[in-house]
Amino acid sequence: MAIIRHTRALMRLWRPRLRRANMTALSLFLRALPSEQQRVFALTILIGVLCGLAAVAFHLAIRFAEHRLINRAMTAAAYSWILWTILTPTLGGLLSGVLLQYVVPDARGSGIPQVKVAYAVKGGRLSFTHSTVGKFLLGVLQIGSGASLGREGPTVQICAGIASLMGRAAALSRDNLRRLLPVGAAAGIAAAFNAPIAAVTFTIEEVVGDLDQTVLSGVIIAAALAAALERSVLGEHPVFEVPQGYGLHHASSLLFYAVLGVAGAIVSLIFTDSLLKLRAWFQRLHRIPPWVRPAMGSLVTGALIVIALAWLKSGGINGGGYETLSDALSGKLVVKVMLALCLMKIAATVSSYASGGAGGLFAPSLFIGGMLGGAVGFLDATVLHHPASEIGAFALVGMGAVFAGIIRAPMTSVLIIFEMTGSYGLILPLMIANMTAYGLARHWRPVPIYEALLEQDGIHLPHRRGAVTHALEQLRVAEAMTVEPVVLPADITVAEALARISNYSFSTYPVAESDDHFTGLVSEARLRRTFAEGGGKRLVRQLAERREHIYPDQSLVRAIVHMNRSNVRQLAVLERGDHQRLVGLLTMSDIVSAQARAALSAGDIDKTLAPGFSGLEESVK
Repeated sequence: MAIIRHTRALMRLWRPRLRRANMTALSLFLRALPSEQQRVFALTILIGVLCGLAAVAFHLAIRFAEHRLINRAMTAAAYSWILWTILTPTLGGLLSGVLLQYVVPDARGSGIPQVKVAYAVKGGRLSFTHSTVGKFLLGVLQIGSGASLGREGPTVQICAGIASLMGRAAALSRDNLRRLLPVGAAAGIAAAFNAPIAAVTFTIEEVVGDLDQTVLSGVIIAAALAAALERSVLGEHPVFEVPQGYGLHHASSLLFYAVLGVAGAIVSLIFTDSLLKLRAWFQRLHRIPPWVRPAMGSLVTGALIVIALAWLKSGGINGGGYETLSDALSGKLVVKVMLALCLMKIAATVSSYASGGAGGLFAPSLFIGGMLGGAVGFLDATVLHHPASEIGAFALVGMGAVFAGIIRAPMTSVLIIFEMTGSYGLILPLMIANMTAYGLARHWRPVPIYEALLEQDGIHLPHRRGAVTHALEQLRVAEAMTVEPVVLPADITVAEALARISNYSFSTYPVAESDDHFTGLVSEARLRRTFAEGGGKRLVRQLAERREHIYPDQSLVRAIVHMNRSNVRQLAVLERGDHQRLVGLLTMSDIVSAQARAALSAGDIDKTLAPGFSGLEESVK
């Protein structure tokens, strides 16, 4: 605890110096690129390069940590390897739990849900210390010590955090800052999977949610740059080397590829439901401190690693399991091993993630799908007397099917297999299995895993419809708004305003006259740009923009309509009448908090999780 306090004291000491350095750099940046469109383009290129470097560094750091920790434990002398293989992930989980509880709580989980919330609710703002530095260190520690988690989800959060930092440092407008977040996410996926095309589709499908033309060009540029940089450092080869000649050689195999799609949907639901139920159980486990829980999940993972090595003579339980998955794609594993590894990987990943670990679900879902596909391929070879070489082809298709069922990104699930393997001969079986798995999984469980995880924490993204949206029709603005927002007086200077807001982290502030008459809203970025351009003595009222407002007695649904129409994430709440008195501020995070309370009241969320909502709401803001 003394180290944590000392670190925070150093941050407080250095923060003013960093602000001054940023202002100097911002002034030069604004002179070089006076147009915001020019600045966004320059930042897009810079983000692609920086995210590529960060993704490569994260990959190499995990590889080094695995070599020094879990790999060394698994190869220890005599029977001591059993003890060390169980102890190493447990101690890694314990240390991670302490850091997650007291230092970087935002680093928990895969990172994709955090990025979705930042894009949909927080206007593209992610904490660099917690979301980038913390995720990097915690991901290396947990995956390197043996947790059954992947590096891809954390890479997305790390790169999105870099994009958010660059946008805030350049004092971009809120809209452009928000647009930079998918740029960083796409660069992270492209570098993590060496798959730039799949990175673009995943970002559009999962982070953005629709085809936003204003985002697409930046996403493509950053993904291409990050993938090119990753290939220049780690090599041109695809992630998985598969034998040449995989394809649909027997039309009768289409029946078993359809069976694989159904099996992929079932396994996806087993995985998702198990993870959500165990995670809810851990959250209700009040007798065990939160910082101990990741060690409990890692203990289970360590025991499963030992069982797999002793019984099956195979690895793959810890980390992403890419080496063992490559063996399955090459047809080197027997059906007993593949079935056992499929079930054990589900148990290990569910334990590692649900207990509160920091790591992703992409690689484990591919591993589970590969093992399931190989087992179905063995069935195809046995029943239809096809050659054993077809087993590897089924394993490849199974990767995409389970990925589609768990992650719910159907276009990405097809493209990512092509790019990761360099094999394009299985397009028809892949589309049949993937769409079958996706369609059935979506029918049986409509809510995707990342949104289910957010809803379990009381966060309902604004585009979600249903009972909660109906409840928002009944809620008034007065019930959700911030009644004492940080208000800037209209007659102070820009320099004075920056000094006043230095201890706050909001993106936009209301401006009012001395009689509370509403003048408009001003963003922190606008204040910083004006100061960097030499306008520190200008009055704040000169910068305030008068935007659409709302009244306390109107519904929250009406507020969302106003926000979408004006493309903003906050509205001034004014008292009805001619004097336009400011009585509050309504932000998208206020609406998300109201959604959480509405879901709790309706019984959509386990009431035992209610005590955590207050802290959650603050983290969303």
